[in-house]
This record gives sequence, C-alpha cells and structure tokens, in this order.
Amino acid sequence: MTVVHSTFTIDRAFNAPVPRVFNAFENPEIRRRWFVEGEGWEVGRYELNFQTGGREGGVFRFQGGPEVGNDTLYTDIIPNERIVFAYTMTIAGKRISSSLVTVQFTAEGDKTLMSYTEQGAYFEGGQDAIRGREAGTKELLEKLALEFTR
Repeated sequence: MTVVHSTFTIDRAFNAPVPRVFNAFENPEIRRRWFVEGEGWEVGRYELNFQTGGREGGVFRFQGGPEVGNDTLYTDIIPNERIVFAYTMTIAGKRISSSLVTVQFTAEGDKTLMSYTEQGAYFEGGQDAIRGREAGTKELLEKLALEFTR
C-alpha cells in the first residue's frame, strides 16, 4: 500500500488565558478528560510524561472494537508558547499513521488563539484516513473547549 502524506492546520480560539489552555495539555488529569476519555471509549492504559523527551501513550477501545494505540514523543516544549510532538497510531497492533504536530498558543486579551498543525504519513485508508484524522482532531479540540466552561 502507498503511503499518503498530508498536512492540515486547525486554528481555534478558546475562552481562557494561555496559561490555562497550556495547562490542559500538561496536567495529566485534565488532558485525560479531554483527550482520552469519551462516551463509548474504554481506556486500557494511559500515561503522560509532559516534558521535552517525555512520552505519552495509551491503549483504548471504542465500543468493544479493536485495540487502538497511541505512542507520542514530545520533542519541544516552550511553556505557554509551543508544543511539538511526534506520534504513531495503531489499530489491532498494526501501524496506521505517524505524524508530527506543532501546537502554538497566542494571547488575545483574556482569550487564547491556538494553531494546531499536523503533518502526517498515513499507511492505511488514504484520503478517508486524512479526513477522519482532521475531523477527529476538531472533535478533541471541542472537548478541550468544554474544559473552560467548568
């Protein structure tokens, strides 16, 4: 199968100051709520070591389906400014993609403008996988936004 490459950027405003939005990425309890947990998802394992050179990973199942794995390496973190990480996803033990992600935070008054850019290599699913990844990322960022209504 041919590897398909794609890049997408999602720009999103959050009704919270930059330190609070950044904290939602680095705080394991908050990150787990918006990034890992969700209706229909079972969490088999999840861990977060949020530092440059640190790792994040987990194993999940959606409604009893195949095991989904995520293995992340944080390559650059500048607090309240930027996060860069590389991650690989698997389904039933088979690698489906590897990506490099840059997340940038900019203050606009008491709000945060965030730019999320993902450069991916998709090993399975072609254009459908790319569309699904972007849609799934938008859903996760909507869950993140809900953290600031608490």
